Amino acid sequence: MSRNLDATFAALADPTRRAMLARLAEGEVSVTDLAAPFDMSLAAVSKHLKVLERAGLIIRGREAQWRPCRLDARPLQEVATYLERYRRFWEDSFDRLDDYLKTLQQQDGRQDETHERTKDGDHERSHERTKDRSKHRRSNERRDDRRSNERRDDRRSNERRSHERKK
Repeated sequence: MSRNLDATFAALADPTRRAMLARLAEGEVSVTDLAAPFDMSLAAVSKHLKVLERAGLIIRGREAQWRPCRLDARPLQEVATYLERYRRFWEDSFDRLDDYLKTLQQQDGRQDETHERTKDGDHERSHERTKDRSKHRRSNERRDDRRSNERRDDRRSNERRSHERKK
């Protein structure tokens, strides 16, 4: 990895800096306006901005009393290029998994057909099993969503506590 890529990843590692970049993606903004949503001092915001600036992710200007910041997304292109290799890896992995699941479903379908023939064409059981599987899958998805939301809320609480300790 190049030094620039290391600096970019280091800058992106902090949720506050990612939030600042998201705001700057909307357009140029002053340091004061950029600091407004964060519960931290201007000095702390300035430190975050220095990290982003060293990584080449922002450009800070000076126009009289106004100190505008704007996003420079060029370093993110290097990140995207780096991550592209891994995207292909995951896509290939998911494609193989999809093929495997289709094979399992086909085998399961054949078993269902055999079962249905032995039970005088009782299609209701097959339909009930399918509904049960769908219900189980939706239940798992809801559980995963809840866990994801809980982790996000925990991260936000930790960030707030961390910012409060820094004061």
